[in-house]
Amino acid sequence: MNADTPRAARPADCPCGGAAPNLKANGKPPRYAACCGRFIDDHAVPASALELMRSRYTAYVLGDVAYLRATWAPQTCPADLEVDPAAPDAPRWLGLAVKRHEQTDETHAIVEFVARYKTGGRAFRLHETSRFTRESDGRWRYVEGDVDSR
Repeated sequence: MNADTPRAARPADCPCGGAAPNLKANGKPPRYAACCGRFIDDHAVPASALELMRSRYTAYVLGDVAYLRATWAPQTCPADLEVDPAAPDAPRWLGLAVKRHEQTDETHAIVEFVARYKTGGRAFRLHETSRFTRESDGRWRYVEGDVDSR
């Protein structure tokens, strides 16, 4: 899927699961349209780095490169960013858990998360502490992250 994918092809439940610190994973996930869909499809602006991080996870699940580029700080966005969930070697995203969200000042925040995925029949965990900045246009953007390889 990409940004041109019809909304009918979007999931009913949001892939991010509404992840937030201290949220139990047993609850029913929010509807996509009311959660990340409002940012990805309807161009609403995430009010926090947490909302942005969840919507970026969902964009990876959906393969929405345009949204990922638009929400990535230009100075750190890779030129060769490609996400194709239909590719044979693409990760199959299984879930998201947010460990911590901290806004350090008006324009800086961090989000620590664990994203679970499978590739090549094996399960993996991506544990990252991401840094975000709020730009002069008022929008949060992903800058970079530190991956914990434990």
